[in-house]
Amino acid sequence: MSVPHEVVNPPELGTPSGFSHAVVSRGGRTVWLAGQTALDAEGRIVAPGDVVAQFEQALGNLLTALRAAGGEPEHLVTMTTYIVDVPDYRAHARELGRVWRRLVGTHYPALAGIGVTRLWDDDALVEVQAVAVVPDPPG
Repeated sequence: MSVPHEVVNPPELGTPSGFSHAVVSRGGRTVWLAGQTALDAEGRIVAPGDVVAQFEQALGNLLTALRAAGGEPEHLVTMTTYIVDVPDYRAHARELGRVWRRLVGTHYPALAGIGVTRLWDDDALVEVQAVAVVPDPPG
């Protein structure tokens, strides 16, 4: 399955680490993925107070929705992470990067991190939302 987009990292901008500066779609089906928090199958936030465990659950939830729509992690073109405690998130950057590489690999879409005062669920520390471009089915 070919990836329906091209990563663009212009030399005039700093070398990105863990993201891409731009992603150009080359066709396919666009999938808008709803924001996902660290909800488990019973609708409870996992690991209150643990940003790494919550990021892993939230990203896993997002990837589950993407796969259900016929996509794979390499089809992500952009993702936004909403973060309740930005200093805590930064302090765990290496661990969060390991979670990313384990679940997604070394594909880095255009990424943004935004600090927020709270999320819908009081115990949620992060929420991820994304857009993917999934190749059209053959035929």
